[in-house]
Amino acid sequence: MKRAARAFWLRSPGHGEIREVSLPEPSEGDVVVRTLYSGISRGTETLVFRGGVPVGQYTAMRAPFQEGDFPAPVKYGYLNVGVVEDGPRDLLGRTVFCLYPHQTRYVVPAGAVTPVPDAVPAGRAVLAGTVETAVNALWDAAPLIGDRIAVIGAGMVGASVAALLGRFPGVRVQLIDARPERG
Repeated sequence: MKRAARAFWLRSPGHGEIREVSLPEPSEGDVVVRTLYSGISRGTETLVFRGGVPVGQYTAMRAPFQEGDFPAPVKYGYLNVGVVEDGPRDLLGRTVFCLYPHQTRYVVPAGAVTPVPDAVPAGRAVLAGTVETAVNALWDAAPLIGDRIAVIGAGMVGASVAALLGRFPGVRVQLIDARPERG
């Protein structure tokens, strides 16, 4: 059975389009996911949309299921929450998170999706990639009890870093942004 979906492609820097795509037939061990939410990372995806990814960063910036190449045409994105419509029995009907571009339905190996706990709303689960970035920043920074820490930038990642730091005992956190509307 042929399955179709719609995907967002960056046609050229600054110009996107919705394209009809045909999904491959799932193999054993694959899942078919119907997207519920696809999040946009304002910083990273704005850079991609503008065609501003430096040539030397093309490999580092490549998303797991990206199609095409920088600067364009490219299908990019990595914050996706959906429902498994076909695949292993233990995943059928489950809400899952996947590092997948902006597309209404897709096929990936079952190991590429992470089940979302039942208590977590799908709309919140789409932020999992952002929180993962914040956790990685904390691992790299290695904050200690009693530290005074300034987080510069109150976007999604900065706010997530500050929120996580706020849970550390004895840590004083200040979130700073040049844009007053983010304060």
